[in-house]
Amino acid sequence: MSDLSVSLVRPEHWVSGVIFASPHSGCVYPDWFVRDTRLPMTALRSSEDAFVDRLTACAPGFGAVTLSAQVPRCIVDLNRGADEIDPLVVRGVPRHPLNQRTLAGLGVIPRVVSQGRAIHERPIDRAEAERRIAAYWRPYHQTLGALIAEARARFGQAILIDMHSMPHDALNHLHGPRPDMVLGNRHGLSAAARVSDAVTQAVEAEGWRIRRNSPFSGAYICSAYGRPGQNIHVVQLEIDRSLYMDEAAIKPHAGFDAFAVRMSRVIARLAVLEADGPAERIAAE
Repeated sequence: MSDLSVSLVRPEHWVSGVIFASPHSGCVYPDWFVRDTRLPMTALRSSEDAFVDRLTACAPGFGAVTLSAQVPRCIVDLNRGADEIDPLVVRGVPRHPLNQRTLAGLGVIPRVVSQGRAIHERPIDRAEAERRIAAYWRPYHQTLGALIAEARARFGQAILIDMHSMPHDALNHLHGPRPDMVLGNRHGLSAAARVSDAVTQAVEAEGWRIRRNSPFSGAYICSAYGRPGQNIHVVQLEIDRSLYMDEAAIKPHAGFDAFAVRMSRVIARLAVLEADGPAERIAAE
């Protein structure tokens, strides 16, 4: 497998089919990409969900699986469909109707990082786009799909907590109390209310404010995998980066360790989550 293969950590005892995934925390930048880009490393790293994988590293100790990307988001975005290809960044792609994310330069092969800064001087070849998707996108999603199927078979349920981070400035336009985290469940389409409520309660138990589906309701992973009618639940959780890191320097700040301890308590609560109540699970089994 490539040098940017996924990182999968299983617990000694998987408790209830919960998976914590981090598709945007990859920070392994191969030489071939660094040579080809027009941007300095600090600009490239601005699109990472930096250190989210460190925040979820405790999950196997509580009985949940972790899945983390190694590939940086600016090379290939694992939270996009393989067909979300921007013709402005990949030569030879038909100009079919595009969704708003792809139009904004945030397709599976991103055109820009934060603040609209272009990654490449010129479009890349279609063969290069297909190579990236085959080498990085498919292994991640094959692994994730297999984990979800395994959880469903073993526990009658799969619960994916898709972990992300958001720039502090991303919430500047919101009215009312500023949330610390945003839960996305595609407005109820990707996870049952019980699961979303459990995530909300775990976050609020630590004193953090949480908002649902605004400004982030969940992207490709939520829509592709969330099937609450089949007891497959996907919740996207966005964390304000300023709570644990210096966004300009892309380094953990002095409050990182204290934040990580509080976050570990959230993860501990969710690692043993059951989508149905105990009575319903027993009856189903």
